[in-house]
Formats: sequence, structure tokens, C-alpha cells
Amino acid sequence: MRMSFGLTFRTAKGRCMANLSRQCSRGSMGLFVPPSPPLDLEKVKELQHFITLSKRLLVMTGAGISTESGIPDYRSEKVGLYARTDRRPIQHADFVRSAPIRQRYWARNFVGWPQFSSHQPNPAHLALSNWERLGKVYWLVTQNVDALHTKAGSQRLTELHGCMHRVLCLDCGEQTPRGVLQERFEVLNPSWSAEAHGLAPDGDVFLTEEEVQSFRVPSCARCGGRLKPDVVFFGDAVSPDKVDFVHRRVREADSLLVVGSSLQVYSGYRFILTAQEKKLPIAILNIGPTRSDDLACLKLDSRCGELLPLIDPH
Repeated sequence: MRMSFGLTFRTAKGRCMANLSRQCSRGSMGLFVPPSPPLDLEKVKELQHFITLSKRLLVMTGAGISTESGIPDYRSEKVGLYARTDRRPIQHADFVRSAPIRQRYWARNFVGWPQFSSHQPNPAHLALSNWERLGKVYWLVTQNVDALHTKAGSQRLTELHGCMHRVLCLDCGEQTPRGVLQERFEVLNPSWSAEAHGLAPDGDVFLTEEEVQSFRVPSCARCGGRLKPDVVFFGDAVSPDKVDFVHRRVREADSLLVVGSSLQVYSGYRFILTAQEKKLPIAILNIGPTRSDDLACLKLDSRCGELLPLIDPH
């Protein structure tokens, strides 16, 4: 199954111009959300009871909360990247060692960035931000790199895998906003053009090798080093300090709610194990099975943005 979005991108005298089909720009909000059963009102009541009893709630979110904002995930049945294509995400070691791989990554990311950076929080992100303002959410841990929780106003937040809106120099550690790098790309590639078909998670699109070959990638403005998004690629590890910080937040919580994650990746799953060791009640809201269903006292298969706004955090 291949989804073609007719995304045409070119630069002209330093200006970005992207033409998206109507399907891509207006119809993708629910395109990447897997089918789910109708809301089970009894389950909704059970989640309401769970939230009401929680005084120091830790929430962990995954890609499933952002699919309703039009961002695809990797693993959802029929609509995730793995189900739609045979492509796989970039590996950290490959990115670090290979200039051609970095060139291909940044060309694809350059084309995808205007759309990826324009995605907005959906009702699920806004509900969790509201819960925080009302004192219900003690801490929020997201595995996502899309900055939608920040856009929604969440502040008690750990971005476990980093954020695509920042760029990191692998050599000197300098951090810069991703938007600044986009401007540098435009200056270096004044007449470059590409036509992409299909969207991938994390601001990626699909380009041909011919289109990639002429794309120029800038180096770090400070030291001339290699630039990388400030995210954890596959094959890399979350920093020990960040892992320890989240472990402490879990131990301080009195309950844990998982929203939109299958918990297949150990970097998030390990905190569920910590919650289990502490005997915290665990509730999971995710369409489809997860790695921790047998550890949860409550499992709901519903759209995050449909269910969370129904819950009264008081």
C-alpha cells in the first residue's frame, strides 16, 4: 500500500515553495489513525474513576497521540510506516559515519519540514495540558519528537527522544533552532527541486536518489562539524541522566497513564516496569495491543482525541 501525496518542492532565490495536494493538506488528519471500535461507555467510566483517584499522575505518550494531528507512526496496523512501505527509519550509526546518508536524510527532511513543523496539537494534547494546569498531571513523558505537547502548553514535560525542532552539532554540541537550518538550506540550494510521494514519521518524505544527489548540506556554523536533529535515532540510546530523571518522576507518582503507545521500544517500556515494581496502577489508552497490556488494570482501544476530552480531571 502506497500513499501518494503529490508534494512538490522547489526553491527559488532563497524562497521555499511547496505545493501540497488537497488530500495531504486537508485530509490527512485522520488518515494515519487505525480503525477503532466505538467508545465503550463503561470503560470511559472506569478511566474517569482511575483519573479521579490519581493525585500524582504520570502520563507517557507515544506516536498514537499525534496521528490525529496528521503525523504518521511506525507500527499502527494498515496505516503505519511499516505497513505502508518497506522503508525503515534511519539508524544512528549510519547517519554518523556516512556523508551520503546524511545528505539523503537532510534532503528529505528539508522537503518535509514545512509541513511537519506546521502540525498542531489535537484535542488529546490540549486535554493533557489542561489537566496539568489543573494540577492533575504530575509529569508528562513523551516519546514523540514533534513538539505538539509544547505547542499545547505542557510544561512539566520530558521529551524522551528529543525534539525535531532543534539541531545538534555532533562535534561541538552547539544547539540551533531547526528553522534557522531551513534558511541555510535554502541559501545553499537556490534552484533545487524535488517531488516527494508519501509521508513518513519525524518530518521525513520519500525522494529519489537522483533528486538527493545535488542537494547541499551545511556544516555547523560554529565549528564546521556534522549536524543532526536533536533526537534519538534508532540504534542510539537515551542519555543516562534523562533516564534517571524519568525513573525518579515515576517513583514519585501514584499512577501511570499510557496514551498512544504500543510500548514496543524499551526506552519507554522500562518505565512501565518501574511502575510495576512500585505497584502503581497502570491504565493504557491505545488502539491495538501493547507490550504491557498484561500489566495494566485498565486498557482502552479508542482514539486519544475522542476520549481524553471526556474525562473530568477534577
